[in-house]
Amino acid sequence: MGLTKQYLRFVQSAVFGVVGTTKANVVFTKDHQFAAVSAVEHVIIWSLKRAEKVLVLEGSKHEVTALAQTDARPIIAVGYSDGSIKLFDSDNGDEIVTFNGHKTAVSTMHFDDHALRLASGSKDTDVIIWDVVNESGLYRLKGHRGMVTRVSFMAQHNIVISSSKDTFVKFWDLDTQHCFKTLVGHRSEVWDFALLAEDKGLVTGTSGSDLQVWDIAFQDELEDEDEESKGPSPAKKPRRRMSEEDEEDDEDDEDGEEGDDNSILTCTKAGTILRKGTDRVVSLYLDSTGRILGCHGPSPHLELFKVCTPQELKKKLLKKQKRERKKARGEDGEEVDVSNVKLSAEDRIQALTNIKASAKLRSFHSHVDANGEVSVVTLLHNNSLEVYKVDLTADKPIASKENCISLPGHRHDVRTVSVSSDNTAVLSAGGNAVKIWNRSTQQCIRTMSCGHALSSVFAPGNRHCIVGNKAGRLEMFDIASGSLTESFEAHEGAIWSICLSPDKRGFVTGSADKTLKFWEFELVSSENDEGRTVRELSIIHTRTLKMSDDVLCVKYSPDGRLVAASLLDSTVKVFFADTLKFFLSLYGHKLPVLSMDISSDSNLLVTGSADRNVKLWGLDFGDCHKSLFAHDDSVMCVQFLPGTHLFFTGGKDGKLKQWDGDHFQQITTLEGHHGEVWCMTISPDGSYMVSASHDKSLRTWEKTEEPIVLEEEQEMERERKYEESLNKEEQPIAGEPTGGEVSLPEKRTVETLRGAERLMEALNLYQEEMAKMEDYKERCETAGKELPLPDKHPILMAFGNLTPLRYVGEVIKKIKSSELEESLLVLPLDYVLQLLPILETLIQESREVELACRCLFFLLRIHHGQITSNQTLLPMIDRLRKTTLTKAKRLRDTIGFNQAGLQFLKDKLEAENEVQLFADATANFQTKKRKQKKRADRAILKL
Repeated sequence: MGLTKQYLRFVQSAVFGVVGTTKANVVFTKDHQFAAVSAVEHVIIWSLKRAEKVLVLEGSKHEVTALAQTDARPIIAVGYSDGSIKLFDSDNGDEIVTFNGHKTAVSTMHFDDHALRLASGSKDTDVIIWDVVNESGLYRLKGHRGMVTRVSFMAQHNIVISSSKDTFVKFWDLDTQHCFKTLVGHRSEVWDFALLAEDKGLVTGTSGSDLQVWDIAFQDELEDEDEESKGPSPAKKPRRRMSEEDEEDDEDDEDGEEGDDNSILTCTKAGTILRKGTDRVVSLYLDSTGRILGCHGPSPHLELFKVCTPQELKKKLLKKQKRERKKARGEDGEEVDVSNVKLSAEDRIQALTNIKASAKLRSFHSHVDANGEVSVVTLLHNNSLEVYKVDLTADKPIASKENCISLPGHRHDVRTVSVSSDNTAVLSAGGNAVKIWNRSTQQCIRTMSCGHALSSVFAPGNRHCIVGNKAGRLEMFDIASGSLTESFEAHEGAIWSICLSPDKRGFVTGSADKTLKFWEFELVSSENDEGRTVRELSIIHTRTLKMSDDVLCVKYSPDGRLVAASLLDSTVKVFFADTLKFFLSLYGHKLPVLSMDISSDSNLLVTGSADRNVKLWGLDFGDCHKSLFAHDDSVMCVQFLPGTHLFFTGGKDGKLKQWDGDHFQQITTLEGHHGEVWCMTISPDGSYMVSASHDKSLRTWEKTEEPIVLEEEQEMERERKYEESLNKEEQPIAGEPTGGEVSLPEKRTVETLRGAERLMEALNLYQEEMAKMEDYKERCETAGKELPLPDKHPILMAFGNLTPLRYVGEVIKKIKSSELEESLLVLPLDYVLQLLPILETLIQESREVELACRCLFFLLRIHHGQITSNQTLLPMIDRLRKTTLTKAKRLRDTIGFNQAGLQFLKDKLEAENEVQLFADATANFQTKKRKQKKRADRAILKL
């Protein structure tokens, strides 16, 4: 057997440089002093006052696409691009539960008022209702034909509202799990909506520039009003109201309402609100008090509106009627009927103020405190957070910026990274800033303004850095002071590459002006402010080499003998470094070579091209050793591991790959980035690597002592593809109906399959043990005496000498609650028939009654036809019906007895201590809440 070469594994050790990514929204947490925002696959909770990280909610390899929080409990729901949802404890960052149901990215989520249920919408067009307490899915609601853009629970009714890019807004009755009403009056995508206080209205935002306002009236409330006023019959009043308000918008199909007049509610169009912005609506949000409505588009402007209270609306209506009465009396002098005068949508929702952020808005979240001050946190597209305050008590409310969190990240994509020679500092540059990072703590040490940076390098001594920008300038910075020491007009075009010479005495630059320029370091004497003579580092231009085309990359060979330059014409030219005489021309790529590197022994040159291929060349004769198809998109960076022929490549497909240059094979793929990988660098000692991506993140990859086995890597790749194939099953076709309105919420995953496999193994073990015991009893009867008990299965002994029945119960308990139903759904029918008697025994023995009943009811619902057609199971089903009712009632009585006992102990403590423990606290809290509400109402009324 031949020897197998082993490779050491690189694993991701840190992610930094991200303030907030734009795939998900931003939400307030923890008394509105902190904000949670997505950071690629993690969620960061920032302190808005101290502008520092408080907590990081660790995610997996999938990107965060939606966030939701609730004031009822310290819970944050995080939706991911693979369709999974995780609930985290916002106090300590612990993961509570994972829900798997959506097939594509989660687009929106919303908790009900008590945080008992969670509604989620996705790009797969489905809405799923989750039971937060039971940690399981309730049902999947189907009906939309486009991505679900917003989903929201009604506060006072068991109804969920959802909007979609299919232009529809649907109302779902959760008691019957069906859509009973659809608004079809929108002519373009509905991007967001806001439900007004007390479920009285709806504000929708579409691709148009205006906001549409809808009145919601419930049938039972209309009937009560009719009975009180002794007016027309309840069946006619909604029709009359609709006909009065639809005279102007008759073409909108009864004001965009689909359904009959006997529906649970009626939704009629009340008007439109004109925005200052002319672009589409990106997001809407109504704060928890129901008074401040915010709206923004793909621009830096955030518009705030004030929603009037019923008292304010009544005053406005009386004033408007009075004006109409005066106007009519002035014309003919007679009293007129002004009962038909109504308030417009702009009277009900008034423009308050406009906030202009420093960049385009992605999302925002607002909160109104007891003092009438609005706090608004905004997530911007340039990787920053901004906090604004608006004083509602002012005559003309004006927004003021309170804080900005921007230091821990770049505003633009990072185009170049470098590592200091002592392996302690990392330089990143992009856009108009250069940042120096502490490699161990990932803290930003220095931020320096520069031009549009494209290339960089640390100067010898690590006290200075040199940056080449798009304008052709070389800028030298003093890292200690963070100041620009020198700036040179080096080239007439963009400086795409800088390479330090092996002797550290100079460097070479390659530019779009078709030249290579050689520079040397020198110490220049100068006088400082105190009159002392100091020596400062400077650079001088020594030689220039003109090329036939733009230079995209330049490299010195480690032995200092050769200089290689890649050109825009897809070739690589190699010259002697001392005389600059031509040596080799390497051609074979079909598109320009964007990056290249030379091995430490100066024997191999590797090139990465826009044609997605990587080629290995010998520097002795210029022959191509191997051409490898490396990435699914352009290869942006390539570099050898110091002292080896192993090299890494990064591409626009967001992946980093490790290769063996001697055996011409791929070793492993490093997945983590969620955007194009622009640049990469390896530390001088080869212990770690730093990469930068379009997702604004900088990542460090540490070398470990764990070996890589290629067969295991291939097996993991096959498992990953199999899991992706599971997610693609039953994928809906865009624009096509997906069957019934209700279906099971969970989806099949690898974990649910493993749970089903463990359960089937436990059932097989149970049957074996039962058969063994039956055989033992028969042998005892034949022998006429007690024989030694047979040996138990080793698994039962390993679990503490459990009985087979208890072992099956333990296996069921270990399946996650959110995956239990899908695991049971995978079971074949013969295993289901084996499981039913076991569940009956568990219920009879009062073992895990609640869990056993849940499994029993689900199996009876799914396999109803097969079970009822089996005559041998009917007596057992009849016994289960009686036993289940008895045990469930006993369990309920036990819980009630325990509650009564706790209440008795509470009353006894209150009587002994003469203090009402809970009553006083509740009364004080309610009084304080009423006072805060009165102060907020007075503050808004002063407007």
